[in-house]
Amino acid sequence: MAFTKVTEQASNYHHLETMSIQEVLTNINSEDKTVPLAVEKAIPQITALTSAIADKMLAGGRLFYMGAGTSGRLGILDASECPPTYGVPQGLVVGLIAGGDSAIRRAVENAEDDREQGWRDLQQWAISDKDVVVGIAASGSTPYVLGALEACQKHGIITGSISCNPGSPVSQFADFPIEVVVGPEFVTGSTRMKSGTAQKLVLNMISTTVMIQLGRVEDNKMVNMQLSNEKLVDRGVKMVMEELELADYDTAKTLLLEFGSVKRAVDSRQ
Repeated sequence: MAFTKVTEQASNYHHLETMSIQEVLTNINSEDKTVPLAVEKAIPQITALTSAIADKMLAGGRLFYMGAGTSGRLGILDASECPPTYGVPQGLVVGLIAGGDSAIRRAVENAEDDREQGWRDLQQWAISDKDVVVGIAASGSTPYVLGALEACQKHGIITGSISCNPGSPVSQFADFPIEVVVGPEFVTGSTRMKSGTAQKLVLNMISTTVMIQLGRVEDNKMVNMQLSNEKLVDRGVKMVMEELELADYDTAKTLLLEFGSVKRAVDSRQ
């Protein structure tokens, strides 16, 4: 059966330029409401990939996200937020984008069409079978991602994928494929919209769950977060006060800053 890109099908809405601002916003919102329901259907697939990632990372491996355009930027966003949120080292979760770092802000022409570059980018990180590589591609057909996942499979590296088309090529190169079919975009083919939202939700689910499995969360708190600004220091102080039943803010703050994290501060008194 021929592969059909649902993400490229015509929008359910026509003559967008004739709509009022409120009509445009209301219709976009109506479409966005369908995304979590599509993600819900994919939870079994998300569970399988997340379990594989957690197992590898508990054994000392790393997680790599790969994509182009919006998909690549979303992977980089998720990866870059893991160290400050959970206190893990830089390089434990890595986001790679077709075209390199310059493509984060500006489109790099034809970068996503290079089927060999993805594997070369992974080799720069000394990729091995201890790691997991997740390709992110709304269309499910991005050559940069396909080539990287195919090479990973040849080298015995576990692969996953996040796409928004059923039966997409990227799923064929993923040991653990995730397909979140959100349907046509409000603006035809603009996969930064519903598809991007779906990918962001899935990435949040994966990284949050993995970090919990790695012991980076206790109860419901980010006890290993980096104290990189006053807001986070204040949040950390209040956590220390709660956990140690301290009434004095300054005492808790001194303790927090001395040990550098909520977890270490609390552990020092237990």
